[in-house]
Amino acid sequence: MAHRSDINAIRNIGIMAHIDAGKTTTTERILYYSGVSHRIGNVDDGNTQMDWMAQEQERGITITSAATRCFWKDHVINIIDTPGHVDFTVEVERCLRVLDGGVVVFCAVAGVQPQSETVWRQADRYRVPRIAFVNKMDRTGADFRNCVEQIRSRLRAHAVPVQIPMGVEAAFRGVIDLVEMKAMVFDRDVLGSEFTESDIPAEYAEAAAKAREDMLDAVAEFDDRVLDKFLAGEDVTPADARSALRAATVHHQVVPVLCGTAFRNKGVQQLLDAVNHFLPSPADLPPVKGIEPYKSNGVEVALERSSSADEPFSAMAFKIMNDPFVGQLTFIRTYSGTLKVGETLLNTSQDKKERVNRLVRIHANKREELKEVHAGDIVGVVGTKSTVTGNTLCDPKHPILLETMKFPAPVVDVAIEAEGEGETDKLFASLRRLALEDPSFKITVDGETGQNIVSGMGELHLEIIVDRLMREFGVSTRVGKPQVAYRETVTRPAQAVARYIKQTGGHGQYAHVEFKIEPLPRGGGLVFEDATVGGAVPREYVPAIERGVREAAQSGVLARYHVVDVKVTLTDGSHHEVDSSDMAFKVAGSMGFKDAVARARPIILEPIMALEVNVPSEYLGDVLGNLGSSRARVVRVEAVGPLHVVGAEVPLGETFGYVTSLRSLSQGRGVHSMEFLHYAPAPSEVVNSVIGEGRSI
Repeated sequence: MAHRSDINAIRNIGIMAHIDAGKTTTTERILYYSGVSHRIGNVDDGNTQMDWMAQEQERGITITSAATRCFWKDHVINIIDTPGHVDFTVEVERCLRVLDGGVVVFCAVAGVQPQSETVWRQADRYRVPRIAFVNKMDRTGADFRNCVEQIRSRLRAHAVPVQIPMGVEAAFRGVIDLVEMKAMVFDRDVLGSEFTESDIPAEYAEAAAKAREDMLDAVAEFDDRVLDKFLAGEDVTPADARSALRAATVHHQVVPVLCGTAFRNKGVQQLLDAVNHFLPSPADLPPVKGIEPYKSNGVEVALERSSSADEPFSAMAFKIMNDPFVGQLTFIRTYSGTLKVGETLLNTSQDKKERVNRLVRIHANKREELKEVHAGDIVGVVGTKSTVTGNTLCDPKHPILLETMKFPAPVVDVAIEAEGEGETDKLFASLRRLALEDPSFKITVDGETGQNIVSGMGELHLEIIVDRLMREFGVSTRVGKPQVAYRETVTRPAQAVARYIKQTGGHGQYAHVEFKIEPLPRGGGLVFEDATVGGAVPREYVPAIERGVREAAQSGVLARYHVVDVKVTLTDGSHHEVDSSDMAFKVAGSMGFKDAVARARPIILEPIMALEVNVPSEYLGDVLGNLGSSRARVVRVEAVGPLHVVGAEVPLGETFGYVTSLRSLSQGRGVHSMEFLHYAPAPSEVVNSVIGEGRSI
């Protein structure tokens, strides 16, 4: 068993995939075979260890990322099982930020699905090395080769099989290991914990030889011994092949592909071997980079920390959870140094000290007390009060600020209020605690109606929030219908002048600003630039002007939605030596921005979703007809076994209640998934409706 400080034997991995591809089932088998659990939990039975929330067990889906730890052949494997539903993609985002490697699970029938693409792009962004596991090889319509080709074509990844299947669908009985060139047949009677290793059967010999040659060709350049032997036509040893595969995987050049069926207990031990062989330890990765948090003379100083106990302590908080027994539990990934119970840390993101009251090893919703943790560990900290997701925690004597995380903006709003009298304060407190846990969940108060507005990533996301308010916090609520989070933007440049002048008998108020506003590309956000010259507006007032602009952008001129994708340039202005103030320039900035937007031909933007529907062929016509009536643009239709897969782009406002419609159209046999794609100009009928409603939620 690996000692906890043996960093070369640590693997920090995430299990990621599209919903229902088998992530949690795979994780449950890993825990069983590694000896962490003595029974196999099943999603359908609602008794898995990783899906411990009541909402997860009832719906059969993963909602929150769950951490655990196991040992496999002298290696420590820290595992985070992540959600597959797009409404909870923020859980994947924050986990990938701190993981060293990933196992991406694909369904052998459906192949690369929309959320598979989303998590793959997230892993690309954080440069996380991956291996792929093609699951459900026993299902009707399973096609290993097609799944590998989809990984290559849709994800643009260099997928390299290190196994090929023996049999398919109901005849799937084992795999051929292309590294060892051995056949492995699983024994059904002992839950797959035993398998027979033998020579490759004659009917698979030619295919295995060709697949091994392709594998070695893909990785030869990463190991001189393999390259020399490969070019000379000599045999490459399994150890040499593994070394080359590992180097290529760690350097993001290849993605080893394995196969099996987790539900039928086949191929999971080989997947664990691949995690040890091919994915990196913390020591294999470059030092984590950061900056000096307290700039000297305004100069940004780059810093880094290596994965070593000899370095000063540094860690990132990647998840906050409200634990009913210990209060706020902060999940951290330690990058360097050692941390002991009772020590004080510096939160450089907040510039506050935090005391470590307890350290715990996390296994789903269970806790194991620790006295100290080391570089490479993923653990929970009790005692932090100010820390939120993305904050850096470090040795106060050696401060460093690590790069934080970015989270998607919510796209669905609902109005919410407490059902019982006198529970409003309790509702607000509960919502604040939930928002602390989930950075993609926002709370606002409508300035005109006074309603409490909660915003999330989808209907299911907000449904879970409301359910948790009732079960965990005992707050009954009344909730309005879901509303689309529209945006406003401008379509042409414009200029505006704003003067704020008040005389009240002593000191008055004076501010004068001139703006130029112009549109930015989609996703450009709001950019503010000061282009004044000659001290027309003193520098000390410019931040106040920018605050006024950004506050005004929270409520547009058409329907009071956020104004996005605009550049605001402060071109001129004037001030008064006595009467000018921050407040005056902030008010003038707000007035000038709204005037400029009104002159720049503003429009409404609506969120567009990428929709994928899997439906039996006999219902395809009805599904396409329904999409045609929903302003959807069908982008692809393809046959996958007995199903047809329809890909479409559809406005979010047309998707509310789609699950019920699809169930009716397909007699309950169709399934769908959605993810946010982009914002696009709304048609006139939608604009008129939105403006007419005045955003009354």
